[in-house]
Amino acid sequence: MNIPVHRNVYMTDELQAIYDQTAAFVANEVVPVGDAWEAAGQVPREVYKRMGELGMFSLRVPERWDGLGMGPLSSATFAEALGTSTYAGFEANVLVHTDMALPHLLNAGSEAQLERWLPTVLSGDTMLSIAVTEPDAGSDVAGLRTTAVRDGDGWRLNGTKTFITGAVYGDLSILAARTDPDNRYGISMFLVPATAAGFEVARKLDKHGWRSSDTAELVLRDVWLSDDHLLGEVHRGFYATMQNFQNERMVLVGMGIGAAQAAIDLTNAYTQQRQAFGGTLFDLGAIRQRMAMHQAEVDAVRASMYHAAWLQEQGVDAIKETSGLKAYGAEVVNRVMYDCVQFHGGVGYMRESTIERMYRDARILPIGGGATEVMLEEVAKRSYLER
Repeated sequence: MNIPVHRNVYMTDELQAIYDQTAAFVANEVVPVGDAWEAAGQVPREVYKRMGELGMFSLRVPERWDGLGMGPLSSATFAEALGTSTYAGFEANVLVHTDMALPHLLNAGSEAQLERWLPTVLSGDTMLSIAVTEPDAGSDVAGLRTTAVRDGDGWRLNGTKTFITGAVYGDLSILAARTDPDNRYGISMFLVPATAAGFEVARKLDKHGWRSSDTAELVLRDVWLSDDHLLGEVHRGFYATMQNFQNERMVLVGMGIGAAQAAIDLTNAYTQQRQAFGGTLFDLGAIRQRMAMHQAEVDAVRASMYHAAWLQEQGVDAIKETSGLKAYGAEVVNRVMYDCVQFHGGVGYMRESTIERMYRDARILPIGGGATEVMLEEVAKRSYLER
């Protein structure tokens, strides 16, 4: 019996179909044109609309809203398959939309908000971003300074956001603002349309990697939003953000593992045909054993990712497992990319090579979505023995 390479104990035929469909999509509709997106710093909207037509934005959406009603395992599968594209900027924009911003709307949106926004979100006509990070508040979400003050039957917002993926050309930001100045955790979430008066993209940021992803610095100057733009309970936005962090961290590892596997396959193929020292580079034990060890590491991270997704799907508190996954997985991906560039030699250092781009793209993984050091502290806090 032929078992698909990426099938594991947690997967079903439906999940395998999602993987296969997504991997085929990126192979046919991303890889051939990805270089142009890198140069433009933007993914064409038509691509997102095509993904919407194929139901790719609907995996975690309840069936009553025309979604598939699936759980975290579908996100892990989708993220890993996206990662095979080798264009992490594209992958990041998609996952911000589906797995970092959309869950806030699904978890806390009112019937009216869901009716208003969800159809166009699922079709790709409304692209989402999640605006939490600020110049002085990254992993420390409770330190954010953007304010939302009661003003009539709405709210007046002021502040700055930075490193916001997908917000330059996006349509709707799910934005965190402080609503209780006397409470460190008194934060609320708001739905902020890109067209709101006083809401502007101050800068399109120029990044080391993820070049096809647009990243914004946002400024809010007396942005007034009516009450129907408040998402969920007032002062509960910090906890809503923490609730979704585990999913966010999981899919970041997922896209990284998809990319790491692609990098291993690419490097094995290159070293097996590159002639050197009377044979091929792969004939050298130092190279083939290093690549074999990286394959073992990637297999281990992949298994841990699906296990963490399964735990989340069972309703288990998996913060310790997911934090460890994010810390270790992101570091593994970077080690893989480092050696893959090394074994490509001078070619791997050239901008024209796929592996050079993948190496740059991977560097953000130990930083974004919770830095490695923060993740290790999350594990350590849950490792104290009961006294």
